[in-house]
Amino acid sequence: MLDLYSLIKKIKKAPSMYLGQHSIICLQLSGYSVAKHELGGQPTEQERDFMEFPEWIRKRFNIQTSQSWASIILFYSEDERKALDKFFQLFEEFLSRNDSPETIGEGGLESEQKLLT
Repeated sequence: MLDLYSLIKKIKKAPSMYLGQHSIICLQLSGYSVAKHELGGQPTEQERDFMEFPEWIRKRFNIQTSQSWASIILFYSEDERKALDKFFQLFEEFLSRNDSPETIGEGGLESEQKLLT
């Protein structure tokens, strides 16, 4: 099974193949979370890290809202296609927010933590 960040990288390479269309609303990953919960899986380090993404987006755009991160990005984009492209750019910024090696490369946080221990 792919880890969350590897899955996002695969989606970036071929959004229409994974999402059906090049759309940020299709990406929201709520299906991923629901499936994970239904299967009884515990959140991984990456999934816990990604839980900070909505608040990071709110701070990045300097707004207070209960809207989803996808809706916020879409609001500041020309259309859903450009919003999805903007997501991938923002996601890379999010990963490098601490300038730490823990989010770089395949395997993301979990792989890097193994290397550090």
